[in-house]
Amino acid sequence: MKAAFLAALLALGLAVHAEPLDEHYEFRAVHDADGIGKFYLGREIARVMGPGGIPWLERPERETEEQPQLVIDAFEIEPGQTIADLGAGSGYYSFRIAPLVGPAGKVLAIDIEPAMLEVIAQRARREHIANVTTVRCSARDPNLAPQSVDLLFMVDVYHELEYPFEVMTKVRAALRPGGRVALIEYRAEDPAVPIKPVHKMSERQVRREMQAAGFRHVKTVRTLPLQHLILFERS
Repeated sequence: MKAAFLAALLALGLAVHAEPLDEHYEFRAVHDADGIGKFYLGREIARVMGPGGIPWLERPERETEEQPQLVIDAFEIEPGQTIADLGAGSGYYSFRIAPLVGPAGKVLAIDIEPAMLEVIAQRARREHIANVTTVRCSARDPNLAPQSVDLLFMVDVYHELEYPFEVMTKVRAALRPGGRVALIEYRAEDPAVPIKPVHKMSERQVRREMQAAGFRHVKTVRTLPLQHLILFERS
């Protein structure tokens, strides 16, 4: 009887929870082809970009399309800080930030893909950059020590986290007093942003999810061409 009922729900495209039930998420049979069918606070989680996306991450046009220097300026990085780049990919931002923290600081390039981390490690060795360290994370845990990070940022990454509540709870514990989190996401509010819908987020949704994980909104930077930059601290 129960199996027949669940099958009927799936046929209708209604939410069905697998057992054991995860209280934070729901699963839907009908969903965006670019999503994973898992929803958090009403938002579908997007599929992750793998190592095959490195050329896109390192494309020359990114400089003009996204203006990454505006992002970095908004971070207000100081020498000696520890900065975590969660979902570092090819290290596009990590290597730009490394000179700002200086020899006394550290950039933690965090990713779930060993191939991505190897690309970063090879470049760090090749260019003799000693303050960029790779960190392998899991889907649930960024693998950071408690109170070890001054700023953690994610560029077009948060919407792909398979377990956003669990990851951000760990991130919250990893922040030092006064530590901040910055999420950079393509603007869902703007239909002119040429990104698939499941890979965009509205500011309202970002703030809702971060509040659920124990963060307080600090400010939103709206001067980027295609993205929001939304800053938070522990509430």
